[in-house]
Amino acid sequence: QVQLVESGGGLVQAGDSLRLTCAASGLSFSRYAMSWFRQAPGKEREFVSAISWGSVGTAYAESVKGRFTISRDKAKNTVNLQMNSLKPEDTAVYYCAADALASAQRIKDNGGSGMDYWGKGTLVTVSS
Repeated sequence: QVQLVESGGGLVQAGDSLRLTCAASGLSFSRYAMSWFRQAPGKEREFVSAISWGSVGTAYAESVKGRFTISRDKAKNTVNLQMNSLKPEDTAVYYCAADALASAQRIKDNGGSGMDYWGKGTLVTVSS
């Protein structure tokens, strides 16, 4: 049974940092591109960042480029999202998702459609 479990969310102030972690189990982690999406209250889900299955490429939404960094740890089967200089508009539920043998750019272009697995999310709240 595949599980993606997000952690690391919380309440922070604008300008602070947070590190989200997604722990994957039940899949061949190295064969999956991993990604982060978010959904703010009353808004559509949006792409945040992705890392290709071979870790050969990454992609970021324009709104987070330069502030967020995605990485994966093959030994731990985890994908991390380091979020710096957080803004109130970053407030959302952040979801981890996996797509077999995908590229980061394809995940970004597809906007989350066709992902194989999703986590249940972790809430990030940034106060002003």
